[in-house]
Amino acid sequence: MLQDSTNLAAMAEALSRSADYRVLRRLVARPPYIPAAGQKVRTGVLLDTETTGLDHAKDEIIELGMVKFDYTGDGRIVGVRDTFSAFNEPSGPIPAEVTALTGISDEMVAGHRFDDTAIAAFAEDAVIVIAHNSGFDRKFAERYWPLFEHKAWGCSMSEIDWRKHGFAGAQLGYLLNGAGYFHQAHRAVDDCHALLEVLAFELPTGAPALAPLLETARKPTLRVWAEQTAFELKDSLKRRGYRWNDGSDGRPKSWFIDIDDTAIEDEIAFLRTQIYMQDIEPSVQRLTAFTRFSARI
Repeated sequence: MLQDSTNLAAMAEALSRSADYRVLRRLVARPPYIPAAGQKVRTGVLLDTETTGLDHAKDEIIELGMVKFDYTGDGRIVGVRDTFSAFNEPSGPIPAEVTALTGISDEMVAGHRFDDTAIAAFAEDAVIVIAHNSGFDRKFAERYWPLFEHKAWGCSMSEIDWRKHGFAGAQLGYLLNGAGYFHQAHRAVDDCHALLEVLAFELPTGAPALAPLLETARKPTLRVWAEQTAFELKDSLKRRGYRWNDGSDGRPKSWFIDIDDTAIEDEIAFLRTQIYMQDIEPSVQRLTAFTRFSARI
């Protein structure tokens, strides 16, 4: 068997050197490491949730996965500190479509409850929490555990320009394949291990993918609300990159866009000349990694 494994590894290495083949290796989770004395690292947490639905105000988390890892100031991943995985039985039956999507059944979660103290202790020393859709996961996490309301968050799906780096999309499985791996995504923690390898992947720039994510997350952005706009102007707003908020979350029922703070003058000029046709002062919010993706904003 050892000889067979050696031969397979040699064949995979030979194929990977050819421009005519791509080799995908099964993802094996990194074992925990022990930090070296005096080594300057920062600690982050990768987080993934599975839920009974999409509404963070009323749907419930049925599984939580986390991977705690260390990284250097330039975004290079040093090692995994620890992992966390747990089920939670919701107040009612898991919808059939959720079971079909996640593989999580009522029987699997029966009798399970989250240990809130253990979850808070696990994430307490993280300087950043990263999810592959933080706009979804943060809202659920901070509703269950107040600790996450006060953490900096990053989003590996939206805060890396994957297309600029040669990827055609930002779906996690696709990015993992691009990094040279495949995995059988059954548990939330498995997706966290997959995300770790995606963020460790060296981009054409020579930097790991985590580096541009951190750079983007650290920059403040501005959210501009285009309230009370005429319905017939919706296509112009959509082409500009505005998104619609239906008001059900307590935020304005309005179009909005998130921009770099250096672009605010151009954005206000667009609204004044193309949308409102008058001198207006739109509502503007300043966002940072501590407030971005939160249900409170």
